[in-house]
Amino acid sequence: MNRAVFIAGTDTGIGKTHVACALLHALRAAGDRACGMKPVASGCMETPAGLRNEDALALQAASSDAPAYALINPVALRDPLSPHLAAAHDGVTIALPPLRAAFEALSASHRRVVVEGVGGWLVPLAPGLFASDIAVQWKLPVLLVVGLRLGCLNHALLSARAIAADGCQLLGWIGNRIDPDMLAAEENLASLRALLPAPCLGVLPHGMAPEPAAALLHAAVAALG
Repeated sequence: MNRAVFIAGTDTGIGKTHVACALLHALRAAGDRACGMKPVASGCMETPAGLRNEDALALQAASSDAPAYALINPVALRDPLSPHLAAAHDGVTIALPPLRAAFEALSASHRRVVVEGVGGWLVPLAPGLFASDIAVQWKLPVLLVVGLRLGCLNHALLSARAIAADGCQLLGWIGNRIDPDMLAAEENLASLRALLPAPCLGVLPHGMAPEPAAALLHAAVAALG
């Protein structure tokens, strides 16, 4: 049975890709065929093979095999902007059906598909379409990546509330220590554990590569069933 999961973040730049890659390594170590997907990515670079996104390439490298880039990142946009703006600059209209087709193709050959969102939960993709709609329309359970820095409590609680309001299942959250000098880090973690309506499924240290970090995500693998 295929079991996909949506990786949401409390903000942009808080390590969704890092956590997604670590989770892919953990799933593969548990014997699963797993691949990553970043349906929409902005800030892509021009290459001889076409537009390529650094995060999507990392997901491709962490996958069980080497799925076609066009399946991992079906919408690649040039400018490092919110996707609805980057798409307008490129003359592209983002819609769910082509993204879903790529997801189905990946699901056909992988038991696990780790779908990474873009930015935070409510980043706009197009008029009336948000990043959250990927998880909502595809009925994916959600793992929330909490970037551990000042402000994380508010961002995490608002994100969890929005996920619940949209009718999605929040499986749990993963803390990512993006600020090694964060004051009262352990106290903030304790507050997150007490306040968030889902369990902590791992905390990743600052500066640890995804493959060794995979050993810290056994609880996340178990939560996926």
